[in-house]
Order: sequence, then C-alpha cells, then structure tokens
Amino acid sequence: MILPVFAFGQPVLNKKAEPITRDYPELKEIIENMWETMYEASGIGLAAPQIGKPIRLFIVDTKQMKDKKKEESQTGIKAVFINPVIIEEFGNTWSYEEGCLSIPDVRGEVERKSGVKISYLDENFEPKVGVFEGMEARVIQHEYDHIEGKLFVEYLSPARKIILRGKLENIKKGKVSCDYKMRFVVK
Repeated sequence: MILPVFAFGQPVLNKKAEPITRDYPELKEIIENMWETMYEASGIGLAAPQIGKPIRLFIVDTKQMKDKKKEESQTGIKAVFINPVIIEEFGNTWSYEEGCLSIPDVRGEVERKSGVKISYLDENFEPKVGVFEGMEARVIQHEYDHIEGKLFVEYLSPARKIILRGKLENIKKGKVSCDYKMRFVVK
C-alpha cells in the first residue's frame, strides 16, 4: 500500500526515533509499504519517520540509480536497515546536491564523508556490519539522519536557509505539488 510521505514541519521528522524489536506490530507490512511508497515517489531511500513511524528503520535502493546510469563498476545496494548505528564515517568530505521526499522541490549542497561503517539488523533481524562508500554512503547517512530527527536542510549554509525560508513554510502549509501522496501540517 502506498502511504503518504510526511512533509517538512511534521513533528515526527524532528524527533529521534526509537529502536524496535522483532515483534514490532506489522513490521513486515510496514517494510513492504515503505518499498512501494518509495518507488511510487521515485526515491532511493525512505525512513520510517517519513511515513509517520518514529522507529529506527530505513530502506535504501541505489541499484536503480546504477541501472539508469548503466554503471558497470558498481552494483549499488538494496537493503533494509533496522536499529542501525553508525560506527564510523571516514574518507574525504565531498559536496553533493541532496533532496528529500519530505521536502519536495528543495535541493541543496550537503557535505558528507565519502564512507560509512554501519551496524544494523536486516529485515530478518540478522545482525550485519556494512562498509559503504560514495553514493551508497551518502544515501545511508541521509536516511540515518532521519532516524536521528535531522533533515538535510539543517546542513545548508545560513544564506541558503534564508533563501529557502518561504518555500519551506509553504511546504508546511501544503502549498506545494508533487507526484506522490503527502501529509502536511495544515492549520
């Protein structure tokens, strides 16, 4: 089932998410719905807070990016991350223009480390430790920020934040159009 993506301004997006256990209600269905929602919105990552669930869960599929660009050298990743913990961020810092399904039509340059080592549980609650670099690391760091209650716009320069202030207020009020279902803070 395709779920609405919670828009900028929703309180759940600014709260640190809680760990979950194997018996979390309807977990398998939530994960399936997240995949369907993410693909419908043409995303490459989606965190549970973005569908209104304050839990430490996110999904990533960078394989579709590789498929579009026909990059043979990297395969990308498609994975579920439950209760992840970043062990280390490493490598050079690099800037890239990021966007977010919760903040439609807003993009900005964000600096992140080029690599990440992360421990997590997969969808079967099997423990994993992964080392990711490049775009995979960036997407994981972006989604990890969501479960920490942080949005990419917080990394933007003060000048860029001022420029975006009106646009962000409009998103809060639902004055934006996008090709997927969203839930806005409308007062």
